[in-house]
Amino acid sequence: MRGDTIIVEPHHRAAAQAIVPMLLPRIGSGGERHAVTIAGESGSGKSETATALAEALAEHDISAVILQQDDYFVHPPKTNDSVRRRDIAWVGPGEVRLALLDDHLAAFLSGAESIEKPLVVYEDDRIISETLAFDGARVAIAEGTYTTLLENAGTRIFIARTHEHTRAHREKRKRDAAELDPFIDEVLRIEHAIICAHEARADIVIAPDYTVREVERS
Repeated sequence: MRGDTIIVEPHHRAAAQAIVPMLLPRIGSGGERHAVTIAGESGSGKSETATALAEALAEHDISAVILQQDDYFVHPPKTNDSVRRRDIAWVGPGEVRLALLDDHLAAFLSGAESIEKPLVVYEDDRIISETLAFDGARVAIAEGTYTTLLENAGTRIFIARTHEHTRAHREKRKRDAAELDPFIDEVLRIEHAIICAHEARADIVIAPDYTVREVERS
């Protein structure tokens, strides 16, 4: 999203460094492509962790491209806020064109050289399109609240920090004071009720203290 502020801090980089050894066997060494999702509640550090993970993978000569769920919302941010305020039942995965994001992951995995994707311009409250070239990337990282639901993910990462844990971070990243009003707190409670169930689908979990564990499947 154009106009977003991403502040990568040491704990994001530490989590990324811990994830890489878990991720490398999944990526493999044969040149195949791999899709990763990073999900969690608002302000949990998804964008920052995605950026840090791309940087950590580059240290292993693995190029990554990042897809932000924020670009795939049905409405641009300010309009979406207005729709939510008229009908709070709008809050949830239906706000996002998840099928389109999943199609773009599928295109990446199938060897596409580029995609035409939506791009949110925050200040103008509009959605335009852009060409995203993959430029030899072997990993696509899709980050966003509901990305654990994407079917074309090879590895799902979940940040287990709630909206209560993340309020200070949201204050740091806020673009508008209205983002922290009581209505937004209600939105975050609704999102929490939805997203907390997604942890069960995760392959790698980042704890509230940013320690990392790989989920063992029976």
